[in-house]
Amino acid sequence: MFSGPKKKTGPDEEFAKPQVHEDKVFGELEEPVKEYKKIPPRKGAKKTEDIVPKTIGKKKRYRDEDEAEEDEAVQVEEQMPLNKYIAHSGECSRRDAAELVKQGKVKVNGELVLDPGYKVKPDDNVTLVGKKLKPQKGNVYILLNKPKGYITTNEDPQGRKTVMELLQGAGADRIFPVGRLDRDTSGLLLITNDGDLTQKLSHPSFNIKKVYHVTLDKPLTKAHFEKIIEGVELEDGKAIVDEIAYLEAKNELGLEIHSGKNRIVRRIFESLGYVVEKLDRMMYAGLTKKNLPRGKWRHLDAREVVLLKHFKS
Repeated sequence: MFSGPKKKTGPDEEFAKPQVHEDKVFGELEEPVKEYKKIPPRKGAKKTEDIVPKTIGKKKRYRDEDEAEEDEAVQVEEQMPLNKYIAHSGECSRRDAAELVKQGKVKVNGELVLDPGYKVKPDDNVTLVGKKLKPQKGNVYILLNKPKGYITTNEDPQGRKTVMELLQGAGADRIFPVGRLDRDTSGLLLITNDGDLTQKLSHPSFNIKKVYHVTLDKPLTKAHFEKIIEGVELEDGKAIVDEIAYLEAKNELGLEIHSGKNRIVRRIFESLGYVVEKLDRMMYAGLTKKNLPRGKWRHLDAREVVLLKHFKS
């Protein structure tokens, strides 16, 4: 992502003369991005094409798979698992729906059901804590460039601003964010009512790739740079980054990571005595901020949705 796949760029590396290049991941910063000298990948490193899914020449295969998924949706319409029914209602992901069922918060035709796999029929009445649910027919996929100062949730009891306030005119209800960004973190956030996709992208086993632009309160030392490469021990285990590189200043870094642990990027640097002054997510699951200003959103196109559904990190 920065200067070569799976390669860590050290503080002593010589950068080539910068050139303006608009379609790099970090090209979505407020200033023109600069392209640096490429560094040969280390032995055994994966090539970029092994990490990012190829799309050229595969449109027909994706179209066939999509048609198969639509056929499957028709087949299960008669009887749908309860957790899937809840997810398709736009309340939450399938995994979260399963937990709600187990917690005794869901009733079918007035009867308490504790089995997430219970088959729901089209004429069944399903309620979640007394609220009647109805699956949505069309899925919505929105990409938001979140500004600082907004909470990643649908509603906030404390009355703070939420990301949903930025989606005026989206023409969709019962949508929810995929994952979270801290209030003080900006950048890409996917918002949808597709419970199945949310479950896939949120599950740790899928290792969704994320790229961040990090600004620290002071320059990152060479020793700490190397320590991050080796892995930093945190209270919930070792934090591993896939790639890290200095940017224009030694207190600005590009960081690629798969881990979805809470506040993982901030905690890495805080454990080494740094304050993260700015944190911006530049890429998420292959989606970038290109042509998407801060605070704005757009619908994903059909090709992007297909790639997300078949995304392999």
